[in-house]
Amino acid sequence: MTSPIPETAERRAAVAAEIAARTGLDEATLERVVRSFYGTARQDPLLGPLFAHLTDWEAHIGRIVDFWSSVVLMSGRYHGSPMAAHLPLGLEPHHFARWLELFGRTAEAECRPEGAALLADRARRIARSLEFGLAVQRGELPQRRGGAGTAASGRSGRSTG
Repeated sequence: MTSPIPETAERRAAVAAEIAARTGLDEATLERVVRSFYGTARQDPLLGPLFAHLTDWEAHIGRIVDFWSSVVLMSGRYHGSPMAAHLPLGLEPHHFARWLELFGRTAEAECRPEGAALLADRARRIARSLEFGLAVQRGELPQRRGGAGTAASGRSGRSTG
């Protein structure tokens, strides 16, 4: 049995540098993707109304950039609860499908193909986890009895934005 690799700031930086070199994703690109996506999503007839309650867009953009930085570059900057944030929105499968469609288009337009593919993959995983977790929270699906890391606990190891 091998021992786990220690999680250090140096290791995170090295992994983030490798990801950036391979995909072209960096903090500036992630911010560009997030700003472009929300510019489109806010105008979308299906998704736009979900954002009507937000008044401080700069704070929201910053929080979502932190989220994607944590997901993709392992920055560790995001410290929120995506499940709790999305539960009151009444999201349905068609919301997730539209989010994935718009986010994928935005990633393709703003990123190199490798970066767009990584973002699309993470987005699909996040959407699936959130969709399942929200259905469990609403009582539409039985709660799994797995423990930490299950969708039922709202923690899949990845979060949304």
